[in-house]
Amino acid sequence: MTYIWSVFTKPWAALPGDELGELVAGLGFTGAEIPVRDTSYVTPARAEKVLPRFTEQLRAAGVEPISIAGGLDESTFAAAAAAGVPMIRIMAELGPDGYPASVRRNREQLEAAAGHAAQYGVQVGVQPHHGRFVASTLGVVQLLDGLPGQFKVVWDAAHDVLAGDDPAVTLELAGDRLGIVNLKNVTYVPTEPTGDVGGAWRPWFVQGSDGLANWSSAFATLSRLGWHGPICLSGQYSDPSVPTTDRLKIDLDAAKAAAGL
Repeated sequence: MTYIWSVFTKPWAALPGDELGELVAGLGFTGAEIPVRDTSYVTPARAEKVLPRFTEQLRAAGVEPISIAGGLDESTFAAAAAAGVPMIRIMAELGPDGYPASVRRNREQLEAAAGHAAQYGVQVGVQPHHGRFVASTLGVVQLLDGLPGQFKVVWDAAHDVLAGDDPAVTLELAGDRLGIVNLKNVTYVPTEPTGDVGGAWRPWFVQGSDGLANWSSAFATLSRLGWHGPICLSGQYSDPSVPTTDRLKIDLDAAKAAAGL
């Protein structure tokens, strides 16, 4: 099975494209997700001008941009299309008005973006996320139901297990909507007691071999499904004592081993 082994470049968001491409390729990756945010080298205001040259520099280093993490305004779609980036990744945030109202609002935003997705030929990937977001693969699949095929699920190993799910179930559930597989891993650590009865735990992001998510089960399911899209290591680790680059090298080897490579 051939995958594009990618990395979310948020840890080095301020780097220009030539430096970032050299770094990512040096870690052994052939793909990258690029943050397009106000704190990044490529900002939303400059994306249409900067992103095409930025991705050209990544490709010169042998790194293919698989997606950008950004918003759904038309200028971001235009920038992605001009740069040849196939997907914009987002999450479905929940507001203070509750889950049903938040889901309706997110659905309306996605429906409003459908015209841009069709016009520019750029997909929209929605990722489940623990906490104040639509947190499960099922929730995202339901959110996308009835939308054009350009709307995809970005499955995430860590957030899947935080939702109490099983990759053998949820990857198949995503079905034809599956666009990217994110790999990170997580466990729980205790926090200071608050006086509540229970609940004194929080997620702690760890190396792939140390967490609750079963990467091997995920790859076994992907193999059974015949899926061969991009695999993206998120580079999220709660303990800063080890450089992210060192951790990613270890996790890339672990992911390839889990995939049987």
